[in-house]
Amino acid sequence: MPELPEVETVKNVLKKQVLGKQIILASIYWDNIIAFPEVKEFQNKIQKQIIHNINRRGKWLMFELDDYFLLSHLRMEGKYFIRNVGDERNKHEHVIFAFSDNTELRYHDTRKFGKMYLIKKENVYTASPLKDLGLEPWDNNLNAKYLRSKLKNKAIKTELLDQSIITGIGNIYADEILFLSKINPEENAKELTDDNLNAIIKYTREILERAIKEGGTTIKSYTSAEGVHGGFQTELLVHTKENCPNCNSKIEKTIVGGRGTYFCPNCQKRNQS
Repeated sequence: MPELPEVETVKNVLKKQVLGKQIILASIYWDNIIAFPEVKEFQNKIQKQIIHNINRRGKWLMFELDDYFLLSHLRMEGKYFIRNVGDERNKHEHVIFAFSDNTELRYHDTRKFGKMYLIKKENVYTASPLKDLGLEPWDNNLNAKYLRSKLKNKAIKTELLDQSIITGIGNIYADEILFLSKINPEENAKELTDDNLNAIIKYTREILERAIKEGGTTIKSYTSAEGVHGGFQTELLVHTKENCPNCNSKIEKTIVGGRGTYFCPNCQKRNQS
């Protein structure tokens, strides 16, 4: 569930809480969350590292340490909580970083889908997972020509979710972007015009900027961080809605690329060519 605005919100919250803190111990209660390196090596290497900054690349949090970047992907329901050493551990807190000031950063993940990588600083952008990501939404190189070179003969909704093209867009925001662009989510991406592609770029930036200002979108069980509830759900136009805000037609729900997809059949008609 967490998409770019939610991850950006988490980043901004955590920067106020953990910068300058030294990790003295990493306790791992669910090994599969640690994708690289092997768990014992991860624990050994992260000891005594100080958190100097937190960045974001796509949907990845990037904790900048002395010698490494700790990369964290929240997947469906990952969250970070600050606790004191000795506080009772919740059963869904699977990775706990203890700091030298007797506080802890705890990674909470009900579904256990989240992933963490510990990568040497000099390799972080040339190694997986970051090397495989596409452009950020605000990259100056994101234009119609770039998209045309990347898009395949697939539904445009599927292509917007492809993190190797534009990174950070997820299911909710893809629906909103395509609605404002007046493009049917099942339209063949290869058949879109330059005007279509420029509209996608424009509304990608607008939607994500607004969502970041609102702290992301809270849907069902997801919140960005403890005490932070995204306000953008009140501004959603089509995702999970019943009627189109433009023409009052009934919003339809379909499946595109395995993802639940909402669109207005009147405002987002398929091209007949």
